[in-house]
Amino acid sequence: MKVALVHYWLVGMRGGEKVLEVLADLYPQADIFTLVCDADAISEKLRRHRITTSFLQRIGGVRHYQKMLPLMPFALESFDLTGYDLIISSESGPAKGIIPGPDATHICYCHSPMRYIWDLYPQYRAAAGPVTRALMSLTAPPLRQWDVSTSHRVDHFIANSAYVARRIERYYRRSAHVVHPPVNLARFGAAHVVGDYYLCAGQITPYKKIEIAVEACSRLGRRLVVLGSGADAALRRLAGPEVEFLGAVDDATMTHHLAHCKALLFPGVEDFGIVPLEAMASGRPVIAFAKGGALETVVDGATGLLFHAQTTQALADAIERFEASQDDFHPDAMQAHARGFDTALFKTRLGSLIESLVAGRRCALI
Repeated sequence: MKVALVHYWLVGMRGGEKVLEVLADLYPQADIFTLVCDADAISEKLRRHRITTSFLQRIGGVRHYQKMLPLMPFALESFDLTGYDLIISSESGPAKGIIPGPDATHICYCHSPMRYIWDLYPQYRAAAGPVTRALMSLTAPPLRQWDVSTSHRVDHFIANSAYVARRIERYYRRSAHVVHPPVNLARFGAAHVVGDYYLCAGQITPYKKIEIAVEACSRLGRRLVVLGSGADAALRRLAGPEVEFLGAVDDATMTHHLAHCKALLFPGVEDFGIVPLEAMASGRPVIAFAKGGALETVVDGATGLLFHAQTTQALADAIERFEASQDDFHPDAMQAHARGFDTALFKTRLGSLIESLVAGRRCALI
């Protein structure tokens, strides 16, 4: 088969790009299409493929692509995918909006319907400046219409979690298979001695609710280390002397803190959430808000604790419950649970599913 991989943008190596790497392994001769690409920010594995970018690369490049959301539908529809038998779009931005040929099989691996025009639209709009808010009010309705209409260009959806599958059903009225994304377990291992601090890790954005963890630890007088860029002055003002913001860190620093923290605090709602599994792979438990992808990764009482109200008090109570029973959480059990999400298993599951979906589509066309 002639295969095309479509990814929203290639400007770093986060969870979506790790999935794209697995797809590149499954289809080593595939061509990659993306809105914009920073070749220096992606892996050698991806650079080995022929990468085609859109006209957004020329007019805005990797510095300004996020400001060009209204142009992304035009950019995606400008890709010439004539002659491709299999098209796999990797969707968190609007990647599925390409135009497939009539005989091509189009499979969308959906990390999330676009949060900023659907369920998180009010939060993104509230955090924006007045000019951006006005533009969002004008552009969001037609973008939602386009997003729904392009869902019918997809033959099969694969969601990265049951939570995302429900959102696909809600917004697109389409069913989806579920294949959880991969965790590179080889990077992580348990520490012999654990530190005296809790950890929050990942890019700081409003929906992650890092302020709840900052307030809870400040109220309890517990030490908290926050890793990730995006901490603003308002968040820092909430922090007591026990809270330390380290900003963006390299992989080695992240791995060290995951292995040495008392527990990972996860107060937001994620579509899936890789970091909790990385903590478990490091032998550390997770204290998570009981909604979204955390319900598919955190086993309450075994690999962590769940709290059921997204408030400072609920998290503070969960921290105290954890401290009363922390000896019940065993690193071996948490690592065994994380192994069920290993990259090798993901590759096998995803490859088998795509193969069966393509075979079914071929039969339907005969």
